[in-house]
This record gives sequence, C-alpha cells and structure tokens, in this order.
Amino acid sequence: MRKRLTITSMKKMKKERNAISVLTAYDYPSAKLAEEAGIDVILVGDSLGNVVLGYDTTIPVTIDDIVYHTRAVARGAQQTFIVADMPFMTYGIGRESTLRNAARIMQEGGAQAVKLEGGADIASDVAALVKAGIPVMGHIGLTPQSVHQLGGYKVQGKLDQEAEKLLEDAKALEDAGAFSIVLELVTEPLATLISQSISIPVIGIGAGRGCDGQVLVYHDILQYASPYFEKKFVKTYADIGSTIRNAISSYVEDVKSRAFPEEAHSFQASQTSVGAIYGGSDKAAEDKRQQDSKVSVKGVKLT
Repeated sequence: MRKRLTITSMKKMKKERNAISVLTAYDYPSAKLAEEAGIDVILVGDSLGNVVLGYDTTIPVTIDDIVYHTRAVARGAQQTFIVADMPFMTYGIGRESTLRNAARIMQEGGAQAVKLEGGADIASDVAALVKAGIPVMGHIGLTPQSVHQLGGYKVQGKLDQEAEKLLEDAKALEDAGAFSIVLELVTEPLATLISQSISIPVIGIGAGRGCDGQVLVYHDILQYASPYFEKKFVKTYADIGSTIRNAISSYVEDVKSRAFPEEAHSFQASQTSVGAIYGGSDKAAEDKRQQDSKVSVKGVKLT
C-alpha cells in the first residue's frame, strides 16, 4: 500500500526536480491499472466527452458525467491523488454555483481536487474554492472548453502578447491559491519560463520538456481508439486498439465456424458445483451446496 501524494508533496517534488506523472482515467479498471503502474496523479478529465462518450468536444460533458466517472476512478485508485475537471459552465456563473458543483465532485465523486480552465478571469473563483478547503489545479494555454472562442485546437503563446498573457495568468492562479497548473499546447520556451517563474508545479501536455511534470490521455498512450489519430505531442507505448479489434474478430470467426465453445468450455451433468462453473474456491462451492440443501424446489425452507 503506497501513500497518496498531497499538494504539499507535489510542491516538494517540483523543488527537488522530481517530475510528476499524470494520466487521465475514466473508469475503474483503467484507474486500477494506472495505480498499479505507479502513476502519481490521475486526472478525470472532461476529455472523457471526446474519448469515451463520443462527443466532438468537451462542452456537452455534465457535472453528473464527471461525478459518475470520478466515483468509478476513486474506487479503482484508492491510494492515488485524483483531480477531476469542472465541466463547461459549472463555474464562473456565480460563487454559490461554483462552490456547490465543486463540492459535488469532492463529496460524491471522491476526488482530492478539482481543475478549472482559465487564468486571471477565474482567479476569484479559484480563491473562493481554496478558501472553502477545495484544492484547485488551474489549466491555461489551449483550453478545450473555449475551443470555439480560440478558433480551434492551436498552439498557444507564439505571439509576444499571448505569451505575456499566459505568464500573467499563471501568476494570477498561483496568487489565488492554485496548487498546480496544467499548461496545454504551449511553445516549449514559454512553458519553461512559466515553470521557472512560479512556485507551484506546472504539468505540461504538448508543452515541451521544461515543465515539472507531464499529463497524457490513457487512450492516447495505448492507442485505444478507432480510428486512432496521431498527435505530435503524444508518445504511444502500446497498440491496444488493434489487439482488441483482432481479438474480437477472432472470437466472431470462432463463433461463426463453431470452433467456440469447445468441450473444455462446456459443463457436464456431474459438474454441479459453483467452483466448477465460475472458478470459485471449494469452500464457496460447499457453502453454496449447503445453502441449496436448505431450500426445496419451490423455494420453501425445509426443517
């Protein structure tokens, strides 16, 4: 059993130049595998809209979606620090609504922190959440919830004016009490400058080598998608999508040709125990037999 990171330990990791590994996960098995692999932080991103819900953007994702998926992730990764996105229009629409929505993610979802997109414009919301005891991770650069306003998925910070604004936003989030910032699709020199200019960890995604940590999407590093689109800032470590597709294709072929099930997958009349059917223990099978012996065919207990 490892010890879950805290916002204090993550700031210490930045100071000691110990890079922070972050990965998205949206369900129980993905979170459990990520934790077993040693990931530092799991992000339940609203990217689940694109990745697992089939939307074109993150905008349709609701607070109920985030709470549902965060709860599943929390069950799978009980020793890992979990951050969950606040979806589009669940903050910045009034202090009371912002606090209530964040509280749901923490109380019902089981997250240890929330993430908000935006800089100086949402600093007051960040400060209010922090004052209420809710850790906040910021997110600047390419902010997917504002993709239509940004004119598409484009690298940010190329122009001097954009770079100055992003640096100001990072400092505003730090001043408001954010414990970390995600920096997405930003030029490497600017990302390095921002990381060096603030005391809180900067987690990059498509922001180069100068950040204090990196975050990628679970399905991207595993090519778990169809079709899978290559992304310049992503390194893939396995082609799970092709493996799954080929495995299912083989299953379909076996069913059609009647090669499955074989005799080894079938049960004979003498195989009546639960253990034989489900691979359970002999004790479980015996308990089941004893329970069955107390019940008549009509379901009436015998005395």
